[in-house]
Amino acid sequence: MSMLQEYRHIEEQIRELKDRLTSLSNDDKLKKEIEFEEKLRSLMGQYNKSLKDITAILDPDNKLGAGKGKAAATGSKRARKVKQYKNPHTGEVIETKGGNHKTLKAWKEQYGGDTVESWVTILG
Repeated sequence: MSMLQEYRHIEEQIRELKDRLTSLSNDDKLKKEIEFEEKLRSLMGQYNKSLKDITAILDPDNKLGAGKGKAAATGSKRARKVKQYKNPHTGEVIETKGGNHKTLKAWKEQYGGDTVESWVTILG
């Protein structure tokens, strides 16, 4: 691309961006958002609060941002809880974190899944 072509291309982009900016500046939604931001920043300054303070007030458990950030940072899943099953017919006790236990599968086949799940105690 020659320098002249590049120059004209950039000029065209600038014209398009100016048109877009003019269009946005006349948009009522944008005006309301700008007004809200100005009032919010003024209120934050009045009470000497930062954006982190506001987030902590509105979302104390940080539910909005915690899902992606913490899971990606630690790189691990939530640990499963240990379940203890006690067979009332035999008195046998097994502890497992998942449903892929040989004896547990046999019990579910023999007595039914709902029945076996009624024998569970969650340990932690």
